[in-house]
Amino acid sequence: MTRKKTQTIFEHIEVVDAGARGKTVAKAPDGRVIFLTNTVPGDIVDVKTGKKRKAYFEGTAVKFHKYSEKRTEPVCEHFEHCGGCKWQNMKYEHQLAYKENEVKNNLIRIGHLELPEITPILGCENIFFYRNKMEFSFSNSRWLTQEEINSTEEIDNRNACGFHISGMWDKILDIKKCHLQEDPSNAIRNFIKDFGIKNGLEFYNPREQSGLLRTIMLRISSIGEIMVVIQFFKENIKKREVLLNALANEFPQITSLQYVINGKGNDTLYDQNILLFKGRDHIFEEMEGLKFKIGPKSFYQTNSKQAYELYKITRNFAGLTGNEVVYDFYTGTGTIAQFVAKNAKKVIGVESVPEAIEDAKLNAQFNNIKNVEFYAGDMKDVFNDNFIKKHGQPDVIITDPPRDGMHKNVVAKILEIAPKKIVYVSCNSATQARDLALMKDYYKIIKTQAVDMFPQTHHVENVVLLELK
Repeated sequence: MTRKKTQTIFEHIEVVDAGARGKTVAKAPDGRVIFLTNTVPGDIVDVKTGKKRKAYFEGTAVKFHKYSEKRTEPVCEHFEHCGGCKWQNMKYEHQLAYKENEVKNNLIRIGHLELPEITPILGCENIFFYRNKMEFSFSNSRWLTQEEINSTEEIDNRNACGFHISGMWDKILDIKKCHLQEDPSNAIRNFIKDFGIKNGLEFYNPREQSGLLRTIMLRISSIGEIMVVIQFFKENIKKREVLLNALANEFPQITSLQYVINGKGNDTLYDQNILLFKGRDHIFEEMEGLKFKIGPKSFYQTNSKQAYELYKITRNFAGLTGNEVVYDFYTGTGTIAQFVAKNAKKVIGVESVPEAIEDAKLNAQFNNIKNVEFYAGDMKDVFNDNFIKKHGQPDVIITDPPRDGMHKNVVAKILEIAPKKIVYVSCNSATQARDLALMKDYYKIIKTQAVDMFPQTHHVENVVLLELK
């Protein structure tokens, strides 16, 4: 027997706050929280609930009685359906305020931390077209709007190239123009899609595991170099070469044109052999005179200009004098390590992705930096007594872990060796707060500053300086 969903309508509900994952927050008449997806704080709405839990509801605004003064008109035609820029209907100054407040609340509520006066969040100069990397998926069964579903007209073209609809792994929203990456990003994506349709290149079907065109990765560096990686589900030399040659002829400015044949169940490229079709197998980024080699599998902050600002804050917090031994954990392609190297005695970088470490070593050679060393391995395994004995006691640790934060064994080892300073860069202030709570008996928070790397979204970075008590 299937349990029937019960839906409730709450009328004249004021949206009071912005919550996690881009949702907004209201209160039901009984005091329970309502999480909403299509409102802005300050809206007054009628809410239709969906999921009902003991402590909260999830709902959708079905009628607006008053629009918030914090609203703005979204610039993207896909805003209503695309989950990529959930805050595009909120004025940017309010986006910044809610991001800063989220970081502060996480540090206090989760970490129970004593905070100094918080340095104001650093906003982004470019609030659109700021991403240097985008990934798009193909589908021969694109997502349909409710209007299309209700229409009596026959839909003869279901091909799409765009983003996954939230919660629907097999449905792709066809994107005409995305406002996240600068030109010629949209032109390249639309050319590939149109060429595929006109020339009978089958679009991928994830349910049936069939088709040819699977994904596109586009990287555009701050110095204008362009990388395109097309993922095919199967090999078809004739069709593949026709497409790649047409793309190369249409966009001769492409620096690196690569492809991969991936017939497995998921789209990830990290375990795949990526093949060069034309140009270089990499592009370059530049920052403060330093060059960084970026390959298809390389990690690099996806907002190049704001990454520079983030790294300047990190370097400033570290306060290096030229005499320090610095450990740079989760170093990626060694960007931060090389960025601070001129102010340090030596910098040791560690990263779990071997390809990233190879790039880091090459980057150091390009930049003629002699006082950096890089090692590949899982942080909790690499960071041990032998590692410290070999490289020396660190004066400063810079750590920039993934969203899950640092492993508890890594935190324990840091506390054991007790460096004078720790600069903790985080893309998830909740796990950052958890880790800082483990260190609060030994370290004092001196500075904290949020940095907005992703305008129009709820995501935010945070930098914290800790000093040994």
